[in-house]
Amino acid sequence: MNFQKIWLVLKREYLTRVKSKSFILVTALTPLAFVAFIGMVVFFSISQTEVEKQIGIQDQTGVLVEKLISLNETRYFDVSSEPVDSLRKKTIDGDLDGFIVLTDSVLSAGKSPTLVHGGSGGIAFISAIRGDIRDAVREAQLERANVSEEVRNIFESRTGLEAIKLTEEGESKDNSFVASSLGFILGLMIFLGIFFYGAWLMRSVIEEKTNRVLEVIASSVKPIELMFGKLFGVLSIALTQFVIWIVLYTGISIAAAPLAGMIMEAQMSSMPAEASEAASAFDPSVLENFIVQPSIFFFFILFFLLGFLIYSAIFAAIGAAVENEQDSQQFMLPVGLPIFAAYMLNTKVMQAPDSTLSTIVSLFPLTAPINMISRIASTSVPIWQILLSIILMILTFLGTMWLAAKVYRVGILMYGKKPSFKELAKWIKQG
Repeated sequence: MNFQKIWLVLKREYLTRVKSKSFILVTALTPLAFVAFIGMVVFFSISQTEVEKQIGIQDQTGVLVEKLISLNETRYFDVSSEPVDSLRKKTIDGDLDGFIVLTDSVLSAGKSPTLVHGGSGGIAFISAIRGDIRDAVREAQLERANVSEEVRNIFESRTGLEAIKLTEEGESKDNSFVASSLGFILGLMIFLGIFFYGAWLMRSVIEEKTNRVLEVIASSVKPIELMFGKLFGVLSIALTQFVIWIVLYTGISIAAAPLAGMIMEAQMSSMPAEASEAASAFDPSVLENFIVQPSIFFFFILFFLLGFLIYSAIFAAIGAAVENEQDSQQFMLPVGLPIFAAYMLNTKVMQAPDSTLSTIVSLFPLTAPINMISRIASTSVPIWQILLSIILMILTFLGTMWLAAKVYRVGILMYGKKPSFKELAKWIKQG
């Protein structure tokens, strides 16, 4: 192979794409869109947008209605003097969102009361009322049993668990949830990156083949050199976008931090006194859980590179074999099945990173790019497993590149015939 010609193809592929308006717009707008999305999520989370429902309580116990009103005085009110038929009519007419009849069997026999409502409110509404009923009934039952305050405090206490990670460097707070979530997100980014840039490479080959540009290029460049150049050209584009996105996102986050602080301060000032005190009691040391080891980003880049090389060689071969994107669909299912399986299994890996299943899928070359990065972020993976996974992916890349080069060599100048798997096998033999 002539590496100078590979470099010329890479340079042409890179500069052509980087200078395009679509690349510039996507590169510039993606981090802005992501930050805007996060801002919208935070805004809607802290905004008081819920309309409180009015629930009538027909209390036959004489104690529960007061406890419910003390829990939420805007949601519950006493309708014990009204008959059930009147409450049903008000609910149908929309004058009442719903009502609950509380009999003594709720306290004495633990019978579940029934909420009769107009159907609006959703799951959160039902769950909130269920929780209030449980709290009120438990409090009334404790009072009826005439238990002491000490017993009541023991009953209401909830023992937590604080985890500490012990390493040779010392002790540190365990951040399993944050680490597992980070691993899942990084795996998702590799999954999307492989498919997005792999499809980009395939469309590029199809476009040039359709326009007969490849015929001109192939007259002076070997097919294997052309494939290597295009593959690493798209890989360079992917790395360029990743670096720009990281820099832009970091800069925007730093610039937006004071504004976010002002919004949170204004929100806290509008909170009720108890909620404001709870928010002001926030322990900044909790942020230590979000500290990420820099090595995880090194492994992220490494596994993305290897995963991209494995799958993009196949995407390039598909692009050379077909004449339009519609013909490529028959090959996408077998190619995409392993990486889709890796994405689906990533949740299992996040939950149990040391399980046998997680170990297998993190070593299997076609699923390792996604699943191994999740394990590395979530747990302490033995170094031999990481090295074995890398070696297997490198060998797989060499194998897929060898097969893809044979298909590429024949298919790049093949026109007028829709290829099949049998036809591809014949090309491999001919190559």
